[in-house]
Amino acid sequence: MDRPRRRSGGRQDRLALRAAGPDNPCPPGQRGGQYRPLSDADLRAIYDTALRLLAELGLGEVPARLRADLLAAGAVADGRGRVLFPRALVEDAIAAAARVFTLHGRDEARSITVGGEAVHFGTGGAAVQTLDLETGLYRPSTLADLHDFTRLQDRLENVSWFTRCCVATDLPDVFDLDVNTAYALVRNTTKPVATSFTLADHVAPIVSLLDIVAGGDRAFSKRPFLKAHISPVISPMRFGEDAVDVVYECIRHNIPMSCITAAQSGATAPATLAGFLAQSLAETLASLVMVHAIRPGFPMVFSNWPLVIDLRTGAFAGGGGEIAVMNAASAQLSNWLGLPSGVASSMTDAKAIDAQYGAEKGLTALAAGLAGGNLIYESSGMTASLLGASFEAFVLDNEMIGHIYRTLRGIEVSEETLGFEAICDSVLGEGHFLGHAQTRAAMERDYYYPPLADRDPPVTWAEKGAPDIWDRARETARDILDTHRPDYLSTEQDRAIRAAFPIRPVPSGP
Repeated sequence: MDRPRRRSGGRQDRLALRAAGPDNPCPPGQRGGQYRPLSDADLRAIYDTALRLLAELGLGEVPARLRADLLAAGAVADGRGRVLFPRALVEDAIAAAARVFTLHGRDEARSITVGGEAVHFGTGGAAVQTLDLETGLYRPSTLADLHDFTRLQDRLENVSWFTRCCVATDLPDVFDLDVNTAYALVRNTTKPVATSFTLADHVAPIVSLLDIVAGGDRAFSKRPFLKAHISPVISPMRFGEDAVDVVYECIRHNIPMSCITAAQSGATAPATLAGFLAQSLAETLASLVMVHAIRPGFPMVFSNWPLVIDLRTGAFAGGGGEIAVMNAASAQLSNWLGLPSGVASSMTDAKAIDAQYGAEKGLTALAAGLAGGNLIYESSGMTASLLGASFEAFVLDNEMIGHIYRTLRGIEVSEETLGFEAICDSVLGEGHFLGHAQTRAAMERDYYYPPLADRDPPVTWAEKGAPDIWDRARETARDILDTHRPDYLSTEQDRAIRAAFPIRPVPSGP
């Protein structure tokens, strides 16, 4: 939420300003890497096992075009239909990989740098259900929801980029779905955005839509503000032909990619955490080698997302200690290799905005941030083991991420912050620090003020009707949706897009 920054000499204005809090003292892009669940020996053992898997087991079901490119790059056919990746080839791909690159926003001020130690939280997911703001119950997700989620997050400062978080189930035609998804993104936000392409044939038409937005023929490819989410490797250890075809098209049109490995423990990968990490690393490295064989150094987020199933039931489990430590370990492995890391967090299994929701989200998001995941997906809005998306969750998760950025920022130790003179002044003077200049400076610089968390004493909370955080988040989400109706397309751009594509009527919102 925007906060007033004008100062005046009046006491009431000063009190109001302090109540609102300062500008964000810990914006996205804070430094991660403080949490290291794996030792150096562990990292080396997992990496060596991954290389052995690639060299001795290799990948199956390799599409013919990719097979030819891999063999030309130095891969080996094993005579059993599988393609082997010698260690030297894999290490060449790692050495040539793009290590730092820009994810552009249409507003350049909203662009982000991927790689290094910078941590950014954003979205992901393909929820087929939405937690309805009015009923508090789940229903099928619609195109109207996608437009609303996109413009809601446009106001959330801690969400660095927006990947479509839900599937418009009211659009059964897959081309209509892909086109209208892209349109909803560019109409409602100028942050970097991401989507998926159901088929490779959809890429070129959607790029022509993006060219209209960018200002002319091939303008999008010169400065791409949309990236693709693709899963070209299917666990265990095989390629998916449709996704590989999408990779070729994205590279042809200069669309940066997140190549996502999403194995599940005990089902498509080992149940042991170390074995899981070795196979999942091998599979994500296979995606990197694929990109290297097609165009060395092409921007690819090394998106190794360990997922967990509850071995008692076989159900996907998005929250808990195992998924927290494995995604943290994945980020550590990727960063150790010097590759732009993508991991996942906040995939709570909770259906309601309750204690389970908060515990699972906070645990997994903090672990991923502290481990230094460059792009942390699924971190906003997702519920019900990724089956659901929630407007209230977006608002709450934005606040949670703000706290995590504050944690990552750490503690600055200097002569000024140690405050020897301030301590002496206060002890020998008024006996407290409340009015001291150092305190006022620290308030502006060192503290994140959550807009939703309740810090009132119990009596004040009761006098306000004893609201819970779900109530406050719902009110905030409604306020944003009622008042923030951006249209980031000009009349001419919108007219040109509608003349060329089957764009559905823009929903009026709640």
